[in-house]
Amino acid sequence: MAKRNALGRGLGALIDDAEKMKSAGISEIELNKIEANPFQPRSKFDTEALEELAASIREIGLIQPITLRKIGEDKFQIIAGERRFRAAQIAGLETIPAYVRKAKDDGMLEMALVENIQREDLDAIEIAVSYQRLMEELKFTQEEMSSRVGKKRSTIANYLRLLKLPAVIQKGLREKVISMGHARAIINIEETETQIMIYNQIIKYGFSVRKVEEIVRDLNDDSADKSSKSQKEKLPGEYQVIKKQLDSIFKSRIGFSMNDKGKGKITIPFKSAEDLERIVKIIENQK
Repeated sequence: MAKRNALGRGLGALIDDAEKMKSAGISEIELNKIEANPFQPRSKFDTEALEELAASIREIGLIQPITLRKIGEDKFQIIAGERRFRAAQIAGLETIPAYVRKAKDDGMLEMALVENIQREDLDAIEIAVSYQRLMEELKFTQEEMSSRVGKKRSTIANYLRLLKLPAVIQKGLREKVISMGHARAIINIEETETQIMIYNQIIKYGFSVRKVEEIVRDLNDDSADKSSKSQKEKLPGEYQVIKKQLDSIFKSRIGFSMNDKGKGKITIPFKSAEDLERIVKIIENQK
């Protein structure tokens, strides 16, 4: 015991961790027996960050094991940890510490996506694609994804909405030409041409997120005013009163249309996932 204390608390803790790693079933696997994960959501790795991690591995080794599954007699596939695997290759390691786990393809996909979303520096579009793949391939709802990745459902919804942006804007977001805040503001514009116009203005004039939000708000207000004026001209007086009541209840410009036969529809616009949740609560309170 005295010998352990003489090592100091830091080094002693490392020895404790090493002992725990051995008991946790960690193996040293040769790098040439490992192949990449075909379900890996990350499509690009930052070269400089990999070099920094490789330098750290050369200096102190790889502290956190990667996770593999066995796919053959002497062959393994990465479930999670491809960045560490690539850095280990750069560092010139011949083996790497790894947990070897059994997993079907759907389980492997989920583990890879969830770990990356939680722990890796994915860009916003890669995160959105990861969420989309979880929903499409594993039939997850947004609520199930929320519990899996520890994010609010509204956060997941906001990421998914980014995939509706034009490709040029998605590319700009991935390359950090614009921020997530810029993209979230732009998505509130319906017309693709207008979205691209605002995107180009951000690049040309260096607009802040707040400035873009103001531009989008003004554009939407102008559009709503024109729509509201047109509706007022068509609606009989008593229905204009009803529309005003609905506008007041939902604190939004309600779409209210009706044909000569008395048939029509009411639409409630919302500006974000949070705004939608606010509207749903109002409806629930009216029951």
